Amino acid sequence: MTDSAPRAQSSRLAYVWPLRLRLADSMAGRVAAAAALSVVASALLVALSGHNPFAAFAAMLKGALGSPHQVGFALNRATPYLLAGSGVALCFRAGVINIGAEGQIALGGVGAAALALHFPASLSVLAAVAALAGGALFGALWAALATAIHLGRRVHEVLTTLLLNFVALLLVQQTLAGPLGQFGAGFLQSPELPRAAWLWKVPEFGAHAGFPIALVAAATLSLTVWRTPFGFSLRVAGSSRRAAAYAGFSAPAITWSVMLIAGALAGLAGAVEVLGVQHRLIEGFSLGFGFKAVTVALLGALEPLAVVPAALFVGMLEAGAQSMQRQIGVPSALVIVIEGITMLFVLAATVRRA
Repeated sequence: MTDSAPRAQSSRLAYVWPLRLRLADSMAGRVAAAAALSVVASALLVALSGHNPFAAFAAMLKGALGSPHQVGFALNRATPYLLAGSGVALCFRAGVINIGAEGQIALGGVGAAALALHFPASLSVLAAVAALAGGALFGALWAALATAIHLGRRVHEVLTTLLLNFVALLLVQQTLAGPLGQFGAGFLQSPELPRAAWLWKVPEFGAHAGFPIALVAAATLSLTVWRTPFGFSLRVAGSSRRAAAYAGFSAPAITWSVMLIAGALAGLAGAVEVLGVQHRLIEGFSLGFGFKAVTVALLGALEPLAVVPAALFVGMLEAGAQSMQRQIGVPSALVIVIEGITMLFVLAATVRRA
């Protein structure tokens, strides 16, 4: 009797392990096929626009990986997608449809700039940490507003988070036209932030400290999802709200938790962009980051660690596409179409079927 149980368990493992390998091979094959199809479709579009596809793709590859500076630029592009995408993945995993990362990133930039500009000079060593914390706080507060409307007035979270994005962008505009604006500037922007608040960068590489922060955040979220009781509760809630209620899990508490975490991460993404790249708050600095973060979360199959390669993929794709536009002269609209086609093919290959 005692020998049969280990044999049964080993036979079960012997069956499950090859199955997992086959599933992984199938996923890798689908992603490879999607990448190949996207290359073919993009090459046709480039050829139709009157440019050489081989030269265009060579410029794209060189723009993403051609030098340490280009790699650093791609990592900086991927950082806000990784931070915001991890938070969006956490919300989606819990069954909460958070489309508000765009506004949360924008408010995070406001919080970071306000703290950096008004931080005491005597404590300048802590300026960057305080500004990052301010960005995370502002993003969490903006997510809290959407959650309060959703739970208090029973308005669907898609509506509250989506519509508050536009309110956040208007708030950034009004803030730059008022207390945080630079007097006499040609367009809406803040004064340059003190250098003590800038994120540290790797010399001759250009990548700032935001990417390691994003990696730690993604790893922490992954451990939370798969190794904690809270992670189990949100996975149950994401699978079935009725089962979660039967198990005694509070749906409002789960919603509040994941929205605040996602808002803080999106706000941190805005702070990283302001402190590490722009070094000032600029109107429209967050345009597109939040909506692409949703795509990155879906590309990562709602798994925070899998969001890392998805964010890197999008960051390198954008860096390479910009280089292709500069060197080959491919129209900017076509570059956006190529990015969309590539992500669409990969997303179609990685989506989980019910």
